[in-house]
Amino acid sequence: MKLRRINLRDPFIIKENSRYYLYGTYGKTAFIGRPKRLFVYESDDLVNFTKKKTVFKREKGFFSSKWYWAPEVHFYNSKYYMFVTFASKEGGLGTSLLVSSSLEGPFIPFSKGYLTPPNFRALDGTLYISKENIPYLVFCHEWRQIKDGTIEYVRLSPDLKEAISEPKILFKGSDAPFKKAYVKDCYVTDGPFFIRTDDNRLHLLWSTFSKDGYVVALAHSSNDEIDGEWSIDTLPLYKNNGGHAMIFKDDKGYKLVLHTPNIPFFEHPKIIDI
Repeated sequence: MKLRRINLRDPFIIKENSRYYLYGTYGKTAFIGRPKRLFVYESDDLVNFTKKKTVFKREKGFFSSKWYWAPEVHFYNSKYYMFVTFASKEGGLGTSLLVSSSLEGPFIPFSKGYLTPPNFRALDGTLYISKENIPYLVFCHEWRQIKDGTIEYVRLSPDLKEAISEPKILFKGSDAPFKKAYVKDCYVTDGPFFIRTDDNRLHLLWSTFSKDGYVVALAHSSNDEIDGEWSIDTLPLYKNNGGHAMIFKDDKGYKLVLHTPNIPFFEHPKIIDI
């Protein structure tokens, strides 16, 4: 399969040996229906991908049957941890953790419910490991609950089982110089992802809306750690109606992957050299 045939939002790519693994939000059930599975697509060349393979299947009694969003996989302490946003049957929204010994799964529930604050409508959780090897969960506090969406973080226990601190705010959606309200007085924050570049600088990708539509923004830490002051570039990194991006690196350098266009049922992953 080519990328244009893969209906996927929020793409996330991880490489192991010479194989690439692509995860994301399945387009057909992103906002409607009752999703039952999460999938992976595999490739050796980032051009030709396998058909989707199931890596997580909802079993009877699982707390969520709605909105399986933004799965991303991180290797930590010899296992693969998948951070996924789930909507609960009680109306909650937050990031939970699955675990597997393989990038092909199966992934099984690991955290006790949400890692994000239970009273928040939170989404798009990502893992950040500090220079001191401290794990943090970084997530978005949804604009639907607070109008001006935020990107926040909590410290995690060393085994990633639970949050062990109160949330702290990195910045708000309205802090972007190119901001545009999604609806009146409401600013979106989506898809945080950290990248530490070869010069040891710490950067944060995230998505929001500007006059050009859905865009990828880039922020930078003053002390190259999560607790620094965060500044946001004057212009978006990508402004062509695409977003929820991440960066990975292969032998040829850095690559940006995002979904575009930001239109339900028509979105697909796009990979760009940067």
